[in-house]
Amino acid sequence: MSNYQIASSNVLQSPLELDDDQILENVYKTHFHCVEKCDVQCLHSVASNVIHHSIAITDCLINKGSQQSDQFHEGSSFGCVQQLTAKLKRIACQMLCTGRGDKYAHQTTMLILEQLKAYSWDAKALIVEAAFALEFGKLSHIPQSQSQSQGEVVDQLQEVEKSLAELNGLPSLREKSEELVILNGLVKKVMQMIACISEWKELISKEYDIKEVPILSQTLHQIPVIVYWTIFTFVTCTAQINYFTTTHHTKDNRYELPKHFDHRLDGILKSFQDNLEDCKKQIEAIEDYTKRKNIIYGGNKDIVRVLRAFIISTHQYSDSRQIVYCGLNGQPVKIEDLKKKHVLLFISGLENIQDEIKLLKGIYEKLKEEPREVEGYKKEDFKILWIPIVDEWNERNKKDLEKMLEDTKIGWYVVKDFNFKTGIRLIREVFKYKDKSIIPLLSPQGKVENDDTKLLLSIWGIDGFPFKASDYTRLTQQWNWFWNEITKFNPRMKEFIEDDYYIFIFGGTSSKWIEEFETALNSLKRQIETTVPIELYRLGRDDSRDVPRFWIAIDSLLANRKHTKGGGGGEGVMDFSTREMKRLLFLKQDPKGWVILSKGSNVKLLGQGEVMYRTVKEFEKWPRKLDDQEVSFDVAFKEYYERCKLKDGPPKCEHSEITYPSDILARIPCPNVDCGRSMEVTSVNYKCCHGLEQPNVPPRSNLC
Repeated sequence: MSNYQIASSNVLQSPLELDDDQILENVYKTHFHCVEKCDVQCLHSVASNVIHHSIAITDCLINKGSQQSDQFHEGSSFGCVQQLTAKLKRIACQMLCTGRGDKYAHQTTMLILEQLKAYSWDAKALIVEAAFALEFGKLSHIPQSQSQSQGEVVDQLQEVEKSLAELNGLPSLREKSEELVILNGLVKKVMQMIACISEWKELISKEYDIKEVPILSQTLHQIPVIVYWTIFTFVTCTAQINYFTTTHHTKDNRYELPKHFDHRLDGILKSFQDNLEDCKKQIEAIEDYTKRKNIIYGGNKDIVRVLRAFIISTHQYSDSRQIVYCGLNGQPVKIEDLKKKHVLLFISGLENIQDEIKLLKGIYEKLKEEPREVEGYKKEDFKILWIPIVDEWNERNKKDLEKMLEDTKIGWYVVKDFNFKTGIRLIREVFKYKDKSIIPLLSPQGKVENDDTKLLLSIWGIDGFPFKASDYTRLTQQWNWFWNEITKFNPRMKEFIEDDYYIFIFGGTSSKWIEEFETALNSLKRQIETTVPIELYRLGRDDSRDVPRFWIAIDSLLANRKHTKGGGGGEGVMDFSTREMKRLLFLKQDPKGWVILSKGSNVKLLGQGEVMYRTVKEFEKWPRKLDDQEVSFDVAFKEYYERCKLKDGPPKCEHSEITYPSDILARIPCPNVDCGRSMEVTSVNYKCCHGLEQPNVPPRSNLC
């Protein structure tokens, strides 16, 4: 569209009669691809320097003060403006020659936009800002009150300023202080719009995805309208300056500001400022999210930094006690208490979590019991942190949480009123949390060692310690060898395993003990069969030859494993399955008998004959009743079993009969250099000092 077409099509239009969509449509007709380049930052620096200096001068004039001499910013670069000098003068002339009325200001605005069609939106506004500065900067020559003479050169400069002021009609401004107030207010407002445009340009230059910062799409629709009104305001202000500097003026040639113009400008500016503020908040949230994500996934970290990244918002970062509490007494605690600890994170809502709380409460109590160290991990280094997540922490949810804490008396840490959106987003992403309770495990370095320990804890309880993902695999598979052998003698065992029955497998050399134990076990089964499904199998029940066959098979498995490991070695090279084979072979030597208790395929207990009999026989004396569903059957059974073992005195030593050469831990070659072959073993004596009264020599193991 040509300049003439724009002028003729817009000459009768008033922008105050158009809505933003209509203005947007008109402005977009003048915009093409951004092919023209200019140093907008430098241009803005120079122009704003002039404008702010002139505003200060007119403010002094209005307030009857004196000119301040330090308004210019030092270090401004003026070379960037030279290439635009001609364009700036032409635009300034167009604005200066604009006729009276908002329709003519609109026409000039559209003509300027046509001339700047190849520039970016921010460049359009800043170029016009610089053109306006050419005229508004003349106010710097307003005659000021005389200061003390500072020399001949200064006096000459003051004379020059007076002459320039006369030529530009500036002395008459002293008579128009009321109009100057309006002009200064309008210029200050349009400079706010310029500041918003510059800020917008800085935000979009970061190239954030619209999906991540959706409010940016609104600003992209707003910016053409903002640029239009910015240029329109500069045109209007320039016309005002022309009126002020006209010596022979009358009321008829006075340039009146458009009606409701100030109100329209306020609304547009406020809307754009609000959107920019929302943009900054969204961008800050993205940057905060990225920073926290880097902490979580990055190296050289610790558990406290990772937990802070998850749960502590920016304004709480200096004091975590605003959000983390002790569940037992409700007192605020520092998250630094978890430094160098393994942390079980209980992430859940507030509904249908009674089973999980009961489970974790049992784990919490077991972590305080002996043995205090297992597989090199200290139980005291394992803590529990509950992070309840709800849609909104209203009064009802707050009361529900407090009541739950009061009723359950949990002793672990709790995050209260957790509404940190970035943290919730990270929790959902890192732990795949989908509103169904999970219990991931974090190491002291903040690394996720188990995505969800809930299944491990539910099946194995404290036996799953230290709760790593590998522990579930170990516990699930370390008894595969046993089931492969035992099901050869009783194929129905597979059905019991699939149905997740509690299974008692037992045997021994004492027929009296076997009869008494089987009778007691059948009696227990009848008492609880409606709530606890139990099956029992005595090894050799169907065929007495099954007993030696079974033990020979286990011995062979153990020998094969030792050969696989390199023909010997010690505890350091034995895997968990090997250890359990040894335990079972040790248990075989019990003079009464041996018992294995499992739930499905998960072996829960290897027990000594007499103690297992007492545990079954004294079912009515168990302190924790199954009717209350306080604990599962296997947990209650093991607790009473351990109590009975303690009543019997010091732990009973188990012994091993060396029956295969593979059991020898080391082979000794013949000292005769002419021979060098391995010597034959004629006797091996393993003796345990367990229970002997030797001061300062604590027992090293329960298995000897």
